[in-house]
Amino acid sequence: MTIQSLSYLLFVVLVWVAIWPLRSARSRQALFLVASYLFYATLGLGFLAVLIASSLMNYLLGVMLRRRPTAGRLWIGISLNMLLLMLFKYLPQMTVGPASNLLPKIIMPVGVSFWTFQALSYLFDLYREEELDPSLVEFCLYMAFWPTVLSGPVCRLPDMLPQFRETARPAWDDVAEGTRRIIIGLFMKVVLAQLLVTGFNAGEGVAAGFDQIARGWGGIDVWLLAIGFGFQLFFDFAGYSHIVIGTARLFGIRLEENFNRPYFSLTPSVFWTRWHMSLSFWIRDYVFLPLATARREKWWRSFVLVFAMALFGLWHEATLLFLIWGIYQGLLLVAHRKGQQLKRTLNFKMPRYMGTSLSWALTFALISLGWIFFRAHDLDQALLMMKAVVSPASYFQLALRPNFYIVTSLVVCGYFAYVGLESLLSRLGENLWARRAFRLLSPLYYAMAIFFIIVWSKQETVFVYFQF
Repeated sequence: MTIQSLSYLLFVVLVWVAIWPLRSARSRQALFLVASYLFYATLGLGFLAVLIASSLMNYLLGVMLRRRPTAGRLWIGISLNMLLLMLFKYLPQMTVGPASNLLPKIIMPVGVSFWTFQALSYLFDLYREEELDPSLVEFCLYMAFWPTVLSGPVCRLPDMLPQFRETARPAWDDVAEGTRRIIIGLFMKVVLAQLLVTGFNAGEGVAAGFDQIARGWGGIDVWLLAIGFGFQLFFDFAGYSHIVIGTARLFGIRLEENFNRPYFSLTPSVFWTRWHMSLSFWIRDYVFLPLATARREKWWRSFVLVFAMALFGLWHEATLLFLIWGIYQGLLLVAHRKGQQLKRTLNFKMPRYMGTSLSWALTFALISLGWIFFRAHDLDQALLMMKAVVSPASYFQLALRPNFYIVTSLVVCGYFAYVGLESLLSRLGENLWARRAFRLLSPLYYAMAIFFIIVWSKQETVFVYFQF
């Protein structure tokens, strides 16, 4: 069962109907947990067994830490969770040659990285002596809550526990907002992301562009492939996050936002507070800040920043390309900080509009360029594409199909135009006529979105973050 399937929508409706008459928090929690386990079991009973085992293990570790929050007990919990993660996620990748034949049946449970990070945050919070006292059912629900179990957002128990204990029925405003978010998410994921990855016709999208190794690429090709893939990833994952947040909202549960218009960021630092926010903030709070405050030297803070982003890259997959991508992003963050320091030292100023435009363009270009390492098949391909970027002669060569340039440009420019229009309407929100016009146009807008979702739903879509 996938979140963009009709069966998922039917599943959500059935759970909503079943939970509506329940007024007891324990009854609601029990129903949520059964629904979550049923949903996850559709991916494989073995996966469900691993999830339950991890939940029970971390609940017992939490009991130990509540009794005596020592560093030794915390490290036991960290080690056990990392061993579990390495067994399913990294060991099959790192085992090559004859030894790989010993591991033919080890398949990574979907979402193992996300719910392992949730377990670790629980242990970290207990070590910091936060007042957390979940029951076994509440903790298992926190680990398995079906909207988030596959690919986040990465939740934290202090945010979820009070909501799991709520007894009030979801308000109709929650239902309306949840439905709206689901429609937006399906449109982003099923229509826009799929349009970029495949194009109008086979062989015209981002996927085919990265596969075109024999003919090579020109500079314009590489830039559009990098930008196109970045937006494909954004629409795919942000769309998924909209669906997940909307699903939880139907039941009156509010999840943290995962994306906040990252491509409008003026600096790399701001970008990483707007992209995959739940994981970015997790790494900031539980990796970067504890390490950065361990020593006072300025070089140490820069090193830890690069180290944290390198871990961010390896979290996706234990390969050289993801390590390079993480280091690249870390170096961007360090360069931004050094640039800000130099700017203050020199007291350098430029016209505000010019400075804002230049900062946005530079951030957009550098972040987009980094997606090459994220998407390339191997290091040789990534280096060939980078070579095309820095070679002036390559910009006179166009190696991809004409429709690729048209579709990618239209989707990317259309997104910026839409967000700009949305911002304008929000500023006019106090205007009576603007509010009336918005109410009149909203049904048409959502009807068109649903129409395109139905048309494009025939395409086969694969959520890229399921592999993480």
